[in-house]
Amino acid sequence: MRILVADDEKNITDAIGYALRREGYTVEVAYEGEEAEQKIAAFQPHVAILDIMMPNRSGYEICRKYENRDKMGIILVTAKTDISDKVLGLDLGADDYITKPFDMRELLARVKSLLRRFQKFDQNENEMIQIHDLQIEQKKRRAELNNQPLELTPKEFDLLVLMTTNLERVYSREELLDLIWGMDYIGGTRTVDIHIRRLRQKLGSYKELIQTVHRVGYKAVGKIK
Repeated sequence: MRILVADDEKNITDAIGYALRREGYTVEVAYEGEEAEQKIAAFQPHVAILDIMMPNRSGYEICRKYENRDKMGIILVTAKTDISDKVLGLDLGADDYITKPFDMRELLARVKSLLRRFQKFDQNENEMIQIHDLQIEQKKRRAELNNQPLELTPKEFDLLVLMTTNLERVYSREELLDLIWGMDYIGGTRTVDIHIRRLRQKLGSYKELIQTVHRVGYKAVGKIK
């Protein structure tokens, strides 16, 4: 698995790179935003760990550019502790965030959790899901609505697959956090709400496919008004 680490603090970048290589990952590093973008294009990492505040291009800007990426997870690293900064990162399509200073073991756990999500859904044998004019090809990780591609982030796609393969099954926010982000994900259930909201926006006229179950969580339905 290929991991890109980008942070303008060289000691942090090199320490993360060293820890990831010891775990057996292939690692590239970058020390500013433009270099990070170039290496994403050339290296095609499975996970990009991006510092938010980098010269030439911020982690937010890179995240926004690759919002509709396929099979690349993004973990934002930030020294900011305000919840609005974290929500912004998730709103821009990041899969996870971690706040400085952090324990290296926690970061490694988040990387492993993110990679497991991809592997789990890639191995699913049920290739095609169709609900009216919505088509989902799981192995190709592609979704279309009215013959137009849906540009979904990896987590949005995984949520859509999970819920549409289990129509009418009600999931609590905690269950979705566990199933999509993994048991070792430390972020709160607010993460789930943000991704569900973004998924609904992208579904447009099909937004009622994902319904809120009051005081419980969410479910997908097979019939849309």
